[in-house]
Amino acid sequence: MTIQNFAALREHLADRPTPILAIAGAEDKEIIQLAKELADEGQARSILVGDGAEIEALCKEAAFRPEDILRTSTPEAAAALACGLVASGRAQVLMKGMLNTSVFLRAVVHPERGLRNGRLLSHLAALEIPGQDHLHFYTDGGMCPTPDLQQKLGILQNALGALHRMGYECPKVAALAANEKVDPKIPASADAAALQQMNREGKLEGCLLEGPMAFDVAWSKEAAAHKHIESQISGEVDLFLCPDIQAGNLTSKALIYGAGAKMAGVILGATHPIVLVSRADDAEAKRNSLNLAYACL
Repeated sequence: MTIQNFAALREHLADRPTPILAIAGAEDKEIIQLAKELADEGQARSILVGDGAEIEALCKEAAFRPEDILRTSTPEAAAALACGLVASGRAQVLMKGMLNTSVFLRAVVHPERGLRNGRLLSHLAALEIPGQDHLHFYTDGGMCPTPDLQQKLGILQNALGALHRMGYECPKVAALAANEKVDPKIPASADAAALQQMNREGKLEGCLLEGPMAFDVAWSKEAAAHKHIESQISGEVDLFLCPDIQAGNLTSKALIYGAGAKMAGVILGATHPIVLVSRADDAEAKRNSLNLAYACL
């Protein structure tokens, strides 16, 4: 199966149990409004963690009566408490609110109270792109700066696990590089070829992977035909494995700002999905990211 857009992703979650969301640093007007909408629609129940007085004032302003507000005195305490809620099973998804990202992630990776499980943390982005008939997934444009081959394997396994939980039986994966030939001066091309070989030998299961593959060939069957490249996935790629964080970040932002794409993002590789949204993200982007996290459970 493939998921056409974020509306279809939301429908895909309709029969799942209502998740509980722990929000660290919930003292934000948009966060409170989002929590209210989720509660009103029966989509999720939120535990609001942070500055209790400010959270209560914002809830009153929004005419929202949350079930749980947990007061903390510092951002560090809010991050630690929210992580603890997820670690203990009281919540299933962790979300960053009005916290510094470094404060939030320090709590996530804390050796005793965090959410690490021995896997590499990586970022998965889902993009709904005008003119495309299905969601495109990109990894990793948010966590691993310059992954080596072993780290790329971990990033790929995180993303494939998420797509399998969404119902994709055998996602089509493009391991991106500058072109389709292995070049010793371009390490990403050698890594992509190694991943393709693993896939063909059955050492990397649950997907159909080709690489190295330039972006134009991954995106367009016409480009592949013009270059006389035979491909089983060209023009039908579900997951784009980017060579490094810069490529992933630039590609996603180019599609958002240049092509009008909508994006959702989630951090994978912890015990539970983590929503780390930007303060620049609008309410729709935050909602889409939450739905993506729920789909990864």
